[in-house]
Amino acid sequence: MGLGNLSIGGMITTRLDKAIGWAQKFSIFQYPFITACCGMEYMAVACSHYDIDRFGAGLPRFSPRQSDVLMVVGTISHKQAPILKKIYDQMCEPKWVVAFGVCTCTGGFYDNYATVQGIDTIIPVDVYIPGCPPRPETVLDGLIKLQKKIAGEAVAPANAGATSTSMDV
Repeated sequence: MGLGNLSIGGMITTRLDKAIGWAQKFSIFQYPFITACCGMEYMAVACSHYDIDRFGAGLPRFSPRQSDVLMVVGTISHKQAPILKKIYDQMCEPKWVVAFGVCTCTGGFYDNYATVQGIDTIIPVDVYIPGCPPRPETVLDGLIKLQKKIAGEAVAPANAGATSTSMDV
């Protein structure tokens, strides 16, 4: 089951943060920020052959306020960077970011004045999925790594944002 230990009488015992992590990892609400050719591979992963729905990530959200995973897919120009940052800021906590494709991860072969050389210079990235474009199996591997990260994170107290400034971006 993965949540905790079974005790006498078939009762499940676990810690609250483990139960929340388990539930969150199987309900990934992704916001696709697609700008380039990697979008075709992103769509291929959602088809029935690879089926990311079995990982709880099958239905994309088209509002950053309703999503918890920002999938940045494709090349990001310096002109798009403020838009990407604004979308990230609109997402509620907890939130995670996936860099999809080599152009998103490092700028790819666009080593010029117009292209951002990795979105981690703008927003924090949790999972990097390399490739030009990445194969669907690589995307699924990245999704599994994200699930492990989500399940392992501790749940912050409800008033943590009000008393702590370490969460500010």
